[in-house]
Amino acid sequence: MRIAAIVALSAAVVGCASSPVDYGASLSQQDPKWASPECQQARTAASDYAVREKEHPGWGFGVLVGPYSLGLVAAVKEHERQQRKLFARNVHLQCSSLPLPKALDFDPQTDAPKKTHYP
Repeated sequence: MRIAAIVALSAAVVGCASSPVDYGASLSQQDPKWASPECQQARTAASDYAVREKEHPGWGFGVLVGPYSLGLVAAVKEHERQQRKLFARNVHLQCSSLPLPKALDFDPQTDAPKKTHYP
């Protein structure tokens, strides 16, 4: 039981990453890149991802399946965190002339989540 509580707590902490939509809204709209078609596409893709992320079962599914699914839920939350980070990075690159912040300065080829398809 103690292990399940630790896994649940770590999964909750892992899932904490700001939404790419919120990050895009925090960027300066005065930037010349903000009105570009690439920026609009990046913001639309981030918004679409945010909607898809809210539609999946999430923690409710983990509770219904039982305590053995906590590891699976933690893995899903980590994948979501990586996806949010990747979308936020793309929004920054397309919508801002400022250099990447340290949190988003990573190599997408090595640090990005692998393409997965859920049934």
